[in-house]
Amino acid sequence: MKLHSVRYLTGEGCKNIWVNRLMTIASVGVLTACMVLIGLALLISMNVDKIIGNLEQQNVVMVYFNDKNSVLYGDADPILAEGETFDPEKIADSHYLIHNVDEAKAVCEEIAKLDNVASVEFISKEDALEAVKSTMLEGQDEYFEFLDEENGNPLSDGARVHLEDMGVFNATVAKIKTVSGVNNIQSQGDMAEKINSIKNGIGVAGVWIIAILLVISLVIVSNTIRVTMYNRKLQISIMKAVGATDAFIRIPFIVEGVLIGLISAVIAEGVVYFCYRVATETIISSLDANQVIPFADAAFMLLGVFAAIGVFAGIFGSAIMIGKYLKKEGSEFSAI
Repeated sequence: MKLHSVRYLTGEGCKNIWVNRLMTIASVGVLTACMVLIGLALLISMNVDKIIGNLEQQNVVMVYFNDKNSVLYGDADPILAEGETFDPEKIADSHYLIHNVDEAKAVCEEIAKLDNVASVEFISKEDALEAVKSTMLEGQDEYFEFLDEENGNPLSDGARVHLEDMGVFNATVAKIKTVSGVNNIQSQGDMAEKINSIKNGIGVAGVWIIAILLVISLVIVSNTIRVTMYNRKLQISIMKAVGATDAFIRIPFIVEGVLIGLISAVIAEGVVYFCYRVATETIISSLDANQVIPFADAAFMLLGVFAAIGVFAGIFGSAIMIGKYLKKEGSEFSAI
């Protein structure tokens, strides 16, 4: 196709927008509303994912090792020889698996090798005791004065384990339990399941919302193009009569549909920015929340999504309507 033909057809598409400006305004308004809803749904989903991601990082697995204290004060079973009776007053190194810090750290290294383990942090029994003291109210430190050198520290060495995927939380915990030297595990499996369910639910809801709004967008653009076609029935019939190809006739309508989509995308970006700014300022001032994603971090992504939706709706909706029109009625005009 020659350059002057492209210019002519593009100009016709732009002219159609002005000629049918009332229908164009209505289409842009409804299409913009659909894009705004899609944009807000995406922003809400992104913020929820961020919050859930923070919860996942906080939902750690605490691992405690099979050492002397776990046998004396915990629920670890001592390792006994056949016929041997365990005497807490005469506990031997052979009665437990972990004997020193180096062996405990070696267990941490084995845990870190497991799939789905993001990081493993060794927690000594001394650090664990200090952490417990830090949670006490003022003046309650005296409750721990009996833990002197004579009585010792009853806590066991352990590890704080962060997981990557909460969807396989229980399976990963089961693998950690099989590591030699691990005595006990404290985890919040119920919270992990709830977090995973929330993520899946938001994902499914987001897909359905976007799909429904995309269908609405296609219908809107299609109806706009339909009105334009019927307003230009005579012109189309003349073009068909003088031998114009279907592609030549389609292009102005496709240009019109794409322009409507792009105009809606730009307007939707501004509306989403205004709505999101007002909402985030209210949330931050009221709830003192600082985990909200800044609009600037998602601005280009949203504009790209809106533009893609607008171009897709414009091309697809226009192509469908003009194709049906030319197939059913265009042949009648060509006979004139």
